[in-house]
Amino acid sequence: MIQILAGEKGEGKTKRLLEMANEAGKASKGHVVFIDDDNRHMYDLHYNIRFVKTNFVMSDQKIFFGFICGILSQDSDIEQIYIDGLHNIIENLTNEAIIDFISEIEKLSAENSVDFAFIISSKPETLPEEIKKYVI
Repeated sequence: MIQILAGEKGEGKTKRLLEMANEAGKASKGHVVFIDDDNRHMYDLHYNIRFVKTNFVMSDQKIFFGFICGILSQDSDIEQIYIDGLHNIIENLTNEAIIDFISEIEKLSAENSVDFAFIISSKPETLPEEIKKYVI
């Protein structure tokens, strides 16, 4: 399953993502991962959640997809991955790149039984039609 929180800066997307992750961290029988581009929210997360900071901006979505695959290859018990600020992690994130990324994440989610939730800093109405079905 894929869920996208979309909206402009200051609309409470990160707070909502943190709440979702914390609920999952308390209830999950497997592992929960929270990926962010900085440490600001590390201490806002439930102690069961594995926090991963990306130490660099990735040039495109393919590199970030490989990064996620690396995380999954190290832990087969991951049930959910939360990603804060996709636009902050991936340098050149176009609508076409978002479509490609979500297509790959959709396959990865199905193959590994992992749910994904992430933030895209764009108004929902400006997102491509192919991904609007994931916006919550």
